[in-house]
Formats: sequence, C-alpha cells, structure tokens
Amino acid sequence: MKELPKRKPNRLQGYDYSQNGAYFITVCTKGRSELFGEIPVGAASCRPQFGEIPVGAASCRPRLTDLGEIVETEISSLSKTYANVTVDCHIVMPNHVHMIIIANNDNGRQNAAPTVSRMMNQWKR
Repeated sequence: MKELPKRKPNRLQGYDYSQNGAYFITVCTKGRSELFGEIPVGAASCRPQFGEIPVGAASCRPRLTDLGEIVETEISSLSKTYANVTVDCHIVMPNHVHMIIIANNDNGRQNAAPTVSRMMNQWKR
C-alpha cells in the first residue's frame, strides 16, 4: 500500500486560538472539487475597467452555485452563532473559501471563549 505524504502542522504549537485577534482562515473542498462555483472565463465581469489593475477577486468574481450561495450565507451566520466573532471579509471561490475572522472575547470569561478550530468545525458541519 502506498504511504501518503505527511501533512505539515498548520497550527502554532502552544498558541491559544481562543485569544482575541484576527485569524486568516482557508477551507478547501475535498479533492479540490469545484463545488462552490466557477470563474466565468472571458465574461465582461472579468475585464478590468480603464485604469484598474486586475488583481485578485477585484478582477473577477466567481459565479456561485447553489451550494456556493449556501456557503456565502453560512459565513454571515458565524457572527450570529458567536457573539464575539466578526467576519471582517471573505470570498467564496470555486473550490475553497478565504475569510478573516476577528475574535473579541472581552467578556471576562476567557475559558468559555470558543477556539478557532471549534468555530470552523461547527461551521463546516
């Protein structure tokens, strides 16, 4: 049986991920399947206007599928589920999602603050 490559750890050892701060999150689909949408190649929405520099999502927004629309809606529910969490910005791409979440757990109950891992596990479910 072929041995799969070992994954690199993607978390900082000893760091408390329930601390206040901004966290950059990327969530990928299994097998990088394009479940959330497609990039409309050659569409007018992908052509920069005069003087604009075509960089990142500003140059072309993906056309979302129904599943992509659900993901978009569920991203906004993070702030409703966790009162001390704000989604600063996000983008749903065809096979992954990027978001910056800001945790502000200044309620005096640091032990009860959710970790980023717990929030993402619940969000993915």
